[in-house]
Amino acid sequence: MPRKAFSFYEERRVTAGGATKSRSEYHTIKNQMARTKNPSISWLWLDRVNPPLDEIDAVMTKYDFHELDRDAILESNQYARLDAYDDYIFLVLHFPKYDPSSERYIQNELNIFVSHEYLISFRYYQSSTMRRVYDHYETDIKNGIKESPALILYSIIEAYLDKTMKMLERFARDLKALERELFSARGTDTIRNIMTKKRNIITLKHMMKPQILVLRMIESQMKNRFSGEVELYFENLEDKMNKIFSEIELLQENIDSMEDTLKSIFELESNTTIKYLTTFSAFMLPLTLLTGFFGMNVINVPFSEWVVYGSIGITLILLILLTFFLQKKKII
Repeated sequence: MPRKAFSFYEERRVTAGGATKSRSEYHTIKNQMARTKNPSISWLWLDRVNPPLDEIDAVMTKYDFHELDRDAILESNQYARLDAYDDYIFLVLHFPKYDPSSERYIQNELNIFVSHEYLISFRYYQSSTMRRVYDHYETDIKNGIKESPALILYSIIEAYLDKTMKMLERFARDLKALERELFSARGTDTIRNIMTKKRNIITLKHMMKPQILVLRMIESQMKNRFSGEVELYFENLEDKMNKIFSEIELLQENIDSMEDTLKSIFELESNTTIKYLTTFSAFMLPLTLLTGFFGMNVINVPFSEWVVYGSIGITLILLILLTFFLQKKKII
């Protein structure tokens, strides 16, 4: 008797303080074959968001997954990886998620088990991207379109890569706006924005670079385990990842250039300020000498009044001449 397919979806929202507020949405297809009238569809898609430990253990036991895979699900900040077993593939993938409170990109980690009989994913953040993939999947099922776990995996990764590309496009627009402000407003906010952008682009680079190799491994595994038709799909994912990484490198170069420009502007302004202070100090030297000389306990100094008035006059004349000279040379 063919195995009945059961598809199940749930989301939980994790608050910034660590507390968990649940909002579950269940989409159950108890007998998918009866609805689609396609007896060839007999596999399961299970997607869980921030599941409790006992549920993870239940899934691991039921499908006889390796204990190292369980550790990878429970531990945060895992490296992107692919572990191939005889009957299934285990994936750890990371995609950026923007946190407005900290103005940082955080890792939205996906832990995915895929085989001919199931696609099981665990994640820790609510995602409208996964929601759209699931809605599209449900529509295909209602229309009698056959979807394999490999194609669903492709749809999930493609949706997250497309979202990442749109995120980079917004990032590029923000950089252009920040570049226009570079020569008009150079306060602490401008410096903070540049450093925040630099930190975020480095985070994106470290997040996406390891997955280039993982996607190549996925392409090879999908070709061996599923039909050769899916190979072209996963080649497309590899191309998209390369394009994303190239865009990240270009954005990083742009930020570095902006940072160098800002440093040059600050150095020029500092040099100009030092130049003015040096000029002012030079004009005050004769007066400083006179005040020091006549401030001593010396009496009956000849021409004392004339020397003082003459020094003041000569200082003023030199100051006027030097100012005229600097203005003519367009130095001030």
